[in-house]
Amino acid sequence: MTTTPTRPAPPATATARRRRNPVPLRTRVLGLPLLAFVSFLVLVPALLIAVAAFATDVPRPGSSDLSFTLANLQVLAAEGVLTAALNSLLIAVGATVLALLIGGSLAFLAARTNVRARGFLYLIGLMPLFLPSYVGALAWSILASPGAGLINVAVRDLGGTGPVVNVYTIAGVIVVMAMYYAPYAFLMIHSSMSLMNPDLEDAAGVHGSAPWRTIRSVTVPLALPAILGSGLLIFVLVFENFPVSQVLATPGGIDTLPTFIYKLMNSTPSRGNEAAVIAIVLVAVVLAVTWMQRRYLAKRSFTTVSGKGVKARKIALGRWRTPALVAALAYFVLSIVLPLLALLLSAVRSSPYMSSFFALAEPGALDASSFSEALSSEGFLAATTNSVVVSIAAAAVGTALAFVVGYVVYRTKSWGRGALENVSMVPLAIPHVVLGIGLLWTWLVMPLPVYGTLWVLIIGFVAVQMPQGFRGIASSIRATDRDLEDSAVMLGARRSRAIAVITVPLLRVSVLSTFLLLLMLSMRELTVPLFLYTTDTEILSIAIYDQFENGGALNEASATALIYCAIMFLLSYLPRRLGAGSGGHSA
Repeated sequence: MTTTPTRPAPPATATARRRRNPVPLRTRVLGLPLLAFVSFLVLVPALLIAVAAFATDVPRPGSSDLSFTLANLQVLAAEGVLTAALNSLLIAVGATVLALLIGGSLAFLAARTNVRARGFLYLIGLMPLFLPSYVGALAWSILASPGAGLINVAVRDLGGTGPVVNVYTIAGVIVVMAMYYAPYAFLMIHSSMSLMNPDLEDAAGVHGSAPWRTIRSVTVPLALPAILGSGLLIFVLVFENFPVSQVLATPGGIDTLPTFIYKLMNSTPSRGNEAAVIAIVLVAVVLAVTWMQRRYLAKRSFTTVSGKGVKARKIALGRWRTPALVAALAYFVLSIVLPLLALLLSAVRSSPYMSSFFALAEPGALDASSFSEALSSEGFLAATTNSVVVSIAAAAVGTALAFVVGYVVYRTKSWGRGALENVSMVPLAIPHVVLGIGLLWTWLVMPLPVYGTLWVLIIGFVAVQMPQGFRGIASSIRATDRDLEDSAVMLGARRSRAIAVITVPLLRVSVLSTFLLLLMLSMRELTVPLFLYTTDTEILSIAIYDQFENGGALNEASATALIYCAIMFLLSYLPRRLGAGSGGHSA
């Protein structure tokens, strides 16, 4: 009788061990305190908005007795509300369509054609991100106001009469919004078209379809998820945008829902309860549009990238190569060059306004002292310090919180993981003007003494930017194998040390990118701090906005805006430089 030798069992993998070993209770409850913290950070401000909409008084220190009423809903029938809602929808739809045309065209040219200077064209698609939309709006108010706008002044110098452009109109607001939100469409559509499998396009060509018909009937439909996704994002950002509407629409007597809310909050006496009602309408429109987009995409399949490597086929533009580049350069001039030149000219003029460009040749017409005055002023130094401190702190705290939330959601079996992920994404559905009001009321009634300090701004920025931080970290956590971390724990390392020594270095690029993103968003943010700042906690975005609103400080405001853009570029460059310099030390 022969016996067959038994083969030794293979060593258990880390994954198999995880399946056999029960999850400890302390791991199960790990996410519950985090869920409570994030819920407090995000949901309490939203809850206070909902409560205020049906209360007789707004949340404030000492107001513990709440009486409810439906009388606040009468504001929906007030004069101007319907007009403001229609204006908001018209601006959002118009700016979304135009931004998709601009960003989508640039993405198609950069990803799928042999356009000249394709690398530079890619930069053109991204550059408006470094000029905050409200700074662009302020620059365009200098360029295209009906009276003293530089373009209209130049036309009069050439013999023309009357204003040829007027940015204080719905069309003007749409164009400016579209220019500065087009990069969002560019990024998403460019990524989609770069990964697109060309087989379907080739099949259409084999069956006799002309190139441009193929693009219209095959390429664009395949890129529809990216087009609709970026369109939804742009629609929401434009629909909730307060600063650009306040700068360009309000002078033309045009109300939008965000400016109407701001007007109610700043009326005497303040009409905060009615503002909360309008805020709920704003949130409802955003949720409705999001739901419709998801329902439409859920019915269709758009899979074009298979397991085999693909390379999108480049389309020869022929005689259109140069005109396409010229069109891209025109967008670059309108969105970046002209606004920066307008701010520069406004900063160096002795007089804030001028009736002719010939006046610049007069002695003493130009004076660059506004830059030195801005740099040496106590207010500028304080605002700059506050901006940098708040932005760096908010980016650091936001990145750390996003990492912890992402780790708990995707690397643990903790209770409440799904709820934690959903709550982290809630701020995407709440416009910043709404969250700003909710955060104001939250930290006015809380017993913690943070209102009136920089901490309330840091907390506000972390709350509104939670979705961006979470998504930036979560995708990398999901793509990184955890076996190295588990092996370190098996060899005796504490889990926290394994995370710090192994997981964090593996995710260094993602963590740095998320930090940079949150840093830029914090530096750009205007709406939320508009409700939270005090004279001691003013930041650069607020200082520039106030200077332009006052009107008398146009020179200094323009100089401050240019310095502000330079600071943003520097803050975005340094982390990239440091990251590149340490690239060789990554795990």
